[in-house]
Amino acid sequence: MTNIAGCAVLITGGNRGIGRALVEEALRRDAARVYVGTRVPLDHPDERVTPLMLDVTEADQLRRAAEEVASHGVLDVLVNNAGIALYDDLSDRSVLERHLAVNLFGTYEVTGAFLPLLLRSRGAIVNNLSVNGLAPLPLIPAYSVSKAAAFSLTQSLRALLAGRGVSVHAVLTGPVDTDMAQGINVPKASAESVARAVFDGVEKDEEDIFPDPLAESLAEGWRGGVVKALELQLAELSTAQRAKS
Repeated sequence: MTNIAGCAVLITGGNRGIGRALVEEALRRDAARVYVGTRVPLDHPDERVTPLMLDVTEADQLRRAAEEVASHGVLDVLVNNAGIALYDDLSDRSVLERHLAVNLFGTYEVTGAFLPLLLRSRGAIVNNLSVNGLAPLPLIPAYSVSKAAAFSLTQSLRALLAGRGVSVHAVLTGPVDTDMAQGINVPKASAESVARAVFDGVEKDEEDIFPDPLAESLAEGWRGGVVKALELQLAELSTAQRAKS
């Protein structure tokens, strides 16, 4: 179990929406240091906050951010929260590629950059995904595709890192009252309530976190369903194969 109190936490996309709420919740839970990755300059009154200029698609910014965090010596929790969601109809490949660049490969690159620190601390990776990774929303199909791919990445990392002391959590978020979801006319959870539920799930060591009412309605069926059972079965098979090699 990971207790946020006393931890060093890095949150990408931390200047607005769910990311900003996660920053404030980490501070409320007495995190020792909170690194906030943003694409714009950030000022924060709490001295525990360390802003990082970090566009997850920019290799140079990622390298500098990793060097800065490493200079402090420790990272316990990485929250991959940065993401984009654009309305489309899959007719323009460039829109799909843009989603994949941020939501899939951004998560992949950030995780790789900070993995050595997380292995050292036996820490946690938290990927903010979406229920649309399980079932697409046709209004934002490219987003849904990218979140499905990022969910598969999360499951794969979970299996690969299980024996190395790093836990990997998937946050399967439903509609949240942020700028990103302002065009979708459905009941929405507050970003603050989602942030609380995310860190509650991490501290309870939940592999798959359902942090809002719509998502929570899926939780029981998912956790006891055949797809989750298959994930666990295949992870065990992979572990057994690696042990033999």
